[in-house]
Amino acid sequence: MDKLSALTMFVATAEFGSFSRAAEQLGKTPSALTKAVGHLETELGTRLFERTTRRMALTEAGQIYLEGARQALMQLQLAGEELDQLHHELRGSLRLIAPPSFGPAFLNEVCCRFMDAHPQVRLEVHLNDTFLDLIDGGYDLALRDGPTDLPGLIARPLTENRILLCCSPAYLERKGLEVSLETYLQHDWLIFRHPVLNRHFWWLRLDGERIRVPQPVPKLASDNFDFLLTCLLAGHGLQIVPQWSAAPYLASGQLVRVLPEYEMEPDAFGPWVHVLYLAHRRRTRKVRVFIEMLEGYLRERGIA
Repeated sequence: MDKLSALTMFVATAEFGSFSRAAEQLGKTPSALTKAVGHLETELGTRLFERTTRRMALTEAGQIYLEGARQALMQLQLAGEELDQLHHELRGSLRLIAPPSFGPAFLNEVCCRFMDAHPQVRLEVHLNDTFLDLIDGGYDLALRDGPTDLPGLIARPLTENRILLCCSPAYLERKGLEVSLETYLQHDWLIFRHPVLNRHFWWLRLDGERIRVPQPVPKLASDNFDFLLTCLLAGHGLQIVPQWSAAPYLASGQLVRVLPEYEMEPDAFGPWVHVLYLAHRRRTRKVRVFIEMLEGYLRERGIA
């Protein structure tokens, strides 16, 4: 019997928990699946399922073999996709997840460029602050600032997570008060609230010296970064903003940087924004092409 077919039938049987349901899904007969699993058990010299009249369950050996079979089938599928796309347009689907703030900052434009360049690829983009498991969620890649020491994932740095203190020129004119460590508590503040961020103090650096400063009482606090950014551009106060978000507004003059001599530490979000993907996806052409386009766009903006 064809080994690939036998593995496919074994995996389906394990996932559906019965020969009959798996057979219906694959368009085969239950006896064909029974025979395929039997061939595998004979070849391996061990039982893959415990069978009773009421139920069937994977043995310990079956659980180990299932993981290997899934990986083998996935690798063959990926290899087939790569061969098919060597001389053809990219096609299929690409699923990714990223924080909502990445959308208007750079991801919207990158996705539009990607769709223009590769119209046969279906994009599915989830903007969510909660980091979801790439395997369980079926994602090809993720963008993330924060911890990246996750098993089975490759973390590729995209851009430095440099933190700036910004406001609009209109705010400075209206407030009429310079921004310094002596006066910053007298200013209006727009503060992003996130479960991993410290709510009590910030760390600054000046000439190698690390300085702890208390956080001011915000005029406006929110768990939505882009909501705060709109208020910042409208002149309602000071806000701590990552450079990858502030860059176009600084270039256009809509925002100015204050206290530029101080370096602000990025807190729990870490010093880099990374693109994350599963190790077995590293050679997938559509993933590689999307990452290259993303890196190219950030270089254009001067924030790579």
